[in-house]
Amino acid sequence: MKSLKKQRRIQLIAVAVVALIGSTALIGYGMRDGINFFRAPSQVLADPPAPTEVFRIGGLVEEGTLERGQGEQIRFSVTDGGASVAVVYTGVLPDLFGENEGMVGTGRYINNVFEATEILAKHDETYMPKEVVDALKEQGVYVAPEG
Repeated sequence: MKSLKKQRRIQLIAVAVVALIGSTALIGYGMRDGINFFRAPSQVLADPPAPTEVFRIGGLVEEGTLERGQGEQIRFSVTDGGASVAVVYTGVLPDLFGENEGMVGTGRYINNVFEATEILAKHDETYMPKEVVDALKEQGVYVAPEG
């Protein structure tokens, strides 16, 4: 009688372990494309990522670098005060996107150009993503918004 209870308990523990391993594997598989690491322009130039790595870059749109190409192609540089990275993006930019404004872009760094697939701009006059503020403070160029 005791051996039957012991056997059932071992089976239940084994099933629970298999279920835990399976759910962990499914979560990891589902998140493999959803995790994008943030890098400042200084970090990108100091340690360039592989061309296949998707990541986020953020900082201020450098003044005088915003140029619109043919169609929806836009070129500009993003800076954190210590370094600048050239960015190319094809698509429609957010309304609040502009020079000397904060931005975050998602994409790949290929041939010394960040090829963005998505561009996010601050959503009001004072907001700037925490990662961008931290990168600008690290370079000593952060200016707190008035208000």
